[in-house]
Amino acid sequence: MTYDLNNRTAVVTGAASGIGAEIALVLARSGAKVALLARRADRLTELAEKIAAEGGQALAVAADVTGDLTEAVETIHTAFGRVDLVVNNAGVMLANPITEGRDDEWHRMIDTNLKGLLNVTRAFTKDLVEAGAEGTADLVNISSVGAHLAFPNYGVYTATKAAVTHLSANLRTEFGPLGVRVTNVEPGLVSSELGDHMDNPDVDAHLAAWREQVPPLNPADIGDVVGFVTSRSKQVNLRQIVVLPTVQV
Repeated sequence: MTYDLNNRTAVVTGAASGIGAEIALVLARSGAKVALLARRADRLTELAEKIAAEGGQALAVAADVTGDLTEAVETIHTAFGRVDLVVNNAGVMLANPITEGRDDEWHRMIDTNLKGLLNVTRAFTKDLVEAGAEGTADLVNISSVGAHLAFPNYGVYTATKAAVTHLSANLRTEFGPLGVRVTNVEPGLVSSELGDHMDNPDVDAHLAAWREQVPPLNPADIGDVVGFVTSRSKQVNLRQIVVLPTVQV
């Protein structure tokens, strides 16, 4: 499905695959110019070419959300001008028991899921505030239903997502009065690469079995939600959206 996002300029992080790629496709098909931000340049180039072949506008920007984004922001501004729609989607999910003491995984999840979101938000705050003063501006954060639930072995991941959900609510108290809408999206089980980087066979087997019991959402389902949210009238802010497979309870 497409929406009316003509004359909008978007940045989507974690756009190399899964939910991020599908969000980018929906936004581009709806008329937005989309900057694709992620580390895997080859994947971004393929997606940008696909969007261009469909008649859309996309820019591949290889960057790490946890690092210095100055060059990335300059590249986006040169190509597309001011940004008025930011989707913080980049994230990692690494599951292990706390007793394993995997601080390498803990740091990676905190750095990407929370600090990376803050880093990107800071990089485009001026753009969003200026856009919000003149028209429509959106900051969309992709959290997880895990922000409210407890899952064995996923404690640090869900803690980072709880932080994203709480941060989103607080960001809205600051950005809302400035004309910037803040939306927190919490997907349930989604078929994506998110769980492909875990190294615990028992956790992998449990996740696979869960996916057999609960047919997951497609990443395109989340893309559709983001397209819907960001295409509402300026005065309408859908603050919090939980998106679950119908049979996930």
